[in-house]
Amino acid sequence: MPKVKPFKAIRPTPDKVAFVSSRSYEEYSKKELEAKLNYNPFSFLHIINPGFKYDKRVSGNERFRLVRNRYMEFLEDRIFLKDSEPSFYIYRVEKDSYCCTGFFCATSVTDYENGIIKRHEATIARREKLFADYLEIVRFEAEPVLMAYKDNAAVADILAEATKNTPTYEFTTPDRIKHTLWVVSDSKTLKKIQEEFNSTDSLYIADGHHRSASSCLLGRTLKDKNPEHTGNEAYNYFMSYLIPESDIRIFEFNRMVKDLNGLSKKEFLIRLDEKFRIKSYGDELYKPSKKHHFSMYLDGEFYSLYLRRKAYEFSDALSKLDTQILYKTILEPILGIQDLRNDKRIQYGYGKHNALKMKDVIDQGNFKVGFGLIPVNIEEIKAIADEGLVMPPKSTYIEPKLRSGLTVFDLSDTL
Repeated sequence: MPKVKPFKAIRPTPDKVAFVSSRSYEEYSKKELEAKLNYNPFSFLHIINPGFKYDKRVSGNERFRLVRNRYMEFLEDRIFLKDSEPSFYIYRVEKDSYCCTGFFCATSVTDYENGIIKRHEATIARREKLFADYLEIVRFEAEPVLMAYKDNAAVADILAEATKNTPTYEFTTPDRIKHTLWVVSDSKTLKKIQEEFNSTDSLYIADGHHRSASSCLLGRTLKDKNPEHTGNEAYNYFMSYLIPESDIRIFEFNRMVKDLNGLSKKEFLIRLDEKFRIKSYGDELYKPSKKHHFSMYLDGEFYSLYLRRKAYEFSDALSKLDTQILYKTILEPILGIQDLRNDKRIQYGYGKHNALKMKDVIDQGNFKVGFGLIPVNIEEIKAIADEGLVMPPKSTYIEPKLRSGLTVFDLSDTL
């Protein structure tokens, strides 16, 4: 049973929240980032870009210490205030026809270590260590790990009842996403939510594998350094946003490869024929609609690739995953791509109209061939996590994407 705990968030004041909260740093173009930093003094981006104040690029521990300084300035200037009572923070995201409602809470590093919090992606030790070092110096978390739980009618009812109250925050960002947050601190509601999760077997990480792994590493490090460790310290937890499985949206990444590994077009198609039934659609856009079917764009033509069932063996949940099938049947044996994460011959694309974007970059000569897939579903993610397996890189693009600085988790606190 996963442990979910309320915490005392550090939050922007209601009149500044729309200015403070930001998208993830990596999502901003250079020009957009400069504009935010130049014209919005309240943006959380000032905290994570502390060198901007001095017009200087900073890195390593110098940057981490300056991040801590900027954060403390936001507290001193009362842009951020700390809640006096432990709370759950119900948060709703709405855009167009999509709406999801979940809650921010503290989740246990012990549950992560024991496999109660389950993961489906591999992490890189170097990145884990770097972010753990960052957290040890700055002592706060501002971007939650996104986790999914099995749809629970009782939890849905509790959240629905709580959201009848006047929200603490309600604002819309320029990307036309509406954000609404309710602070829930009454002990009866907190207890009800925790009791419901006492009967839940697992939580599944949807997005934030490196953040959760780094938090786990930090927890072990600070425990070893603290002779008076009790287990109630905030470093034994990390901030998460929990939503029901049905609210997760999963999109696919396509794959684009720069060359045919020395093969001619004819030789390449003949090699593909060993594993796939191939049909040309000419310049007619083709997108796959079933599992184990793929689209391919090559030399100005779209193709459908239907996996020959007798040419491929299913052995576990990973072997049934389309991104793994593509890797094992084409990318590795034919195109010679061993390392999906670091090989510069392969790149990935996602988003609306990604098939047309893939066509455009191939037509421009930047890549030779591209492959399209249908999205992975939540049941596949769970099956892989349950079997202790990991997906190939760039198997899923998951929404909602969460904002930084909406709620901040104080790692110096006690829960």
